[in-house]
Amino acid sequence: MQKLPLGRTGIQVSELCLGTMTWGSQNTEAEAHAQIDMALDHGINFLDAAEMYPTNPVRPETVGRTEEIIGSWLAAHKRRDGLVIATKITGAGQPAVRGGEPITGANLRSCVEDSLRRLRTEVIDLYQLHWPNRGSYNFRRNWTYDPTSQDRAATIAHMQDVLVEAAKLVAEGKLRAFGLSNESAWGTAQWLRLSDLNGWPRVASVQNEYSLLCRHFDTDMAELCHNEDVTLLAFSPLAAGLLSGKYAGDVTPDRTRRAVTPDLGGRITPQVFPAVAAYLGVAAAHGLDPCQMALAFVRARPVPSIPIIGATSLAQLRTNLGAAGLVLSAEVQADLAAVRRDHPMPF
Repeated sequence: MQKLPLGRTGIQVSELCLGTMTWGSQNTEAEAHAQIDMALDHGINFLDAAEMYPTNPVRPETVGRTEEIIGSWLAAHKRRDGLVIATKITGAGQPAVRGGEPITGANLRSCVEDSLRRLRTEVIDLYQLHWPNRGSYNFRRNWTYDPTSQDRAATIAHMQDVLVEAAKLVAEGKLRAFGLSNESAWGTAQWLRLSDLNGWPRVASVQNEYSLLCRHFDTDMAELCHNEDVTLLAFSPLAAGLLSGKYAGDVTPDRTRRAVTPDLGGRITPQVFPAVAAYLGVAAAHGLDPCQMALAFVRARPVPSIPIIGATSLAQLRTNLGAAGLVLSAEVQADLAAVRRDHPMPF
């Protein structure tokens, strides 16, 4: 499996990242360990977690369980070298984690310490802010997004507070790299500006939603990430399973994400199923597996982009792993572009 640079960090990561948010809810510890084994056997070296995982739903009693499952695998296999482990601190407003407290420099440190303990490791390779305290246009909030309530001075002061503490944690050997998630172009630019001015940890990556159905990244964020060497870690590259076709016809199979979250986080709309049908048609016309096509599309973006693949079964994971190295022809790319013009914002 191809290895790619993570920003300017010097860290090399696999072209696919293994997502973990179902571990401890939809997947047992044993199932999660089997997923890690399969992923590593196929050349993946990159795992992404978060302190609030598992999801579907997020519950106070399961916060941190996914990290614990990764930690138990590390302890059992006594293997850490060569693995790149990413995790995240939860942003403001999630009542199940720290009572919804915002991110601060102080709780950045305490959350890093908690994650290190759960992961049973001495260093986190990539530590990300799950979403900005000031809010985000992600998670379908783009339809009502209004940044005019933001206080610029308070936001900059918050960023400085976090970066000062992140710099200390890097110096102590507890963190290797710093990243963002669900961030905007303006926000990412400010983090980068402050880091460059002060020699603080530089943004290596931004983990935002990106798929054939969700293309917010393609304009200002793509420009910024290209010019600043920031890697896109694309979450939900299969649009929460929609692009697999398993929900086609507006069905809800048992033991799927939709069985727990009926609207798939706002992705189920009157427009989405015609768009899905059109993309499935492209895959069928070219003899491609629709999941592998969707993942290869993300990998083919001009800006370095790494899809985060998640699965609730080894069969799903095996299919997704098959996207590694897949190159879409010019004809497939043209057909995908035509579908996008017909279905530009399905959710």
